[in-house]
Amino acid sequence: MALPSENSPGEQTVPLRPADETIAEDAQALSLQLKAMRERLFPPASRKTLRSFTSGEAAKLIGVSDGYLRQISLAGEGPELATGPGGRRMYSLADIDALRQHLAEQARAKGNVAKARSYVRFRDPARGEHLQVISVTNFKGGSGKTTSSVHLAQHLAMTGHRVLAIDLDPQASLSALFGYQPELDLVGNDTIYGAIRYDGEARPLASIVRKTYFHNLDLVPGNLELQEFEHSTPRALAERRAGDTQGLFFTRVQSALASVADDYDVVVIDCPPQLGYLTLSALCASTSVIVTVHPQMLDVASMSQFLFMTSDLLGVVREAGGQLNFDFLRYLVTRYEPHDGPQAQIVGFLRSLFGERVLTSAMLKSTAISDAGLTKQTLYEVGRENFSRGTYDRAMDSLESVNSEIEQLVHQAWGRA
Repeated sequence: MALPSENSPGEQTVPLRPADETIAEDAQALSLQLKAMRERLFPPASRKTLRSFTSGEAAKLIGVSDGYLRQISLAGEGPELATGPGGRRMYSLADIDALRQHLAEQARAKGNVAKARSYVRFRDPARGEHLQVISVTNFKGGSGKTTSSVHLAQHLAMTGHRVLAIDLDPQASLSALFGYQPELDLVGNDTIYGAIRYDGEARPLASIVRKTYFHNLDLVPGNLELQEFEHSTPRALAERRAGDTQGLFFTRVQSALASVADDYDVVVIDCPPQLGYLTLSALCASTSVIVTVHPQMLDVASMSQFLFMTSDLLGVVREAGGQLNFDFLRYLVTRYEPHDGPQAQIVGFLRSLFGERVLTSAMLKSTAISDAGLTKQTLYEVGRENFSRGTYDRAMDSLESVNSEIEQLVHQAWGRA
């Protein structure tokens, strides 16, 4: 009896297809389908736009009553507004920011500087309010890192801060949520790698930053070229001359951010799910760090190894002259199901171990966030009418609690009450 791998006389051997050709064909097919999906979801320019907000939503974001906004509109003050069904006033995020500026000017005219600062939340360097750089990190995939990063960046922009979001992950999930398809929309030097590379092809970070459809929120997108930093850094370290600080990898992201610092209040960096040179560079540039934690025992065990490795590597960086003084380090519980007994036990365990370094609020696991992701959107981008009221409200309350807590930590770092 012939073995399965043998060919009977007269049979032709079918050659196996090279794996790289199969994978390349699958990649091309998937890319074309994603392109078609984007054109269908975001016509006519295949670019995402942000929905308008109701007067109630606008009032909540500004911190005033809906009735007060109505008075401003009737008095003809502030921006000219679009109207929705039934003549309802509708506000773009730019309209909301213009109203903040208008109310702040009125408050300043009355000598109420504190009230003015409550409307316009830009940082004030003259008061020692430094650029806040927040790295969101964990080297285990599926911990909700990108979801947390994008919602935090959007929340800060919606509450009146100037925000720069940086996609440091070669997989570019953050960029996809902002409507970019890396293999189609980006070419060489379009990521932060273009600003931190070691050769003569480096370009200013300001020329890489892209405006988004979110007012006051800019993006440095990511793609596979970011991986080049992991390959070029060992060579640069080997060739570095003694005393040459320009060759030190951990200074490069920090230097790039310093060149655009005057334009922003907060930078949110979505780190890759690995502890390589990119992540270490981000941590060395950071003023604060958020570590996402999925409350499962395997994830917690993985986080233990992550913390050991991070401590060892950052210790080496500190000995080499790196500055590692964080305003805050917090653990964010993500994809949390409060009615799941084992998860609740793990969260309790983390709180007893780390105390206030675990954020009081947790990011709940929600079908609303998952459903929004099907169209490459966040929960802030979709209206409440697209979900059952209870599902949407629970998810939004969770998001707002987490992001408001982080916003408060930022303000505390600035010395604000």
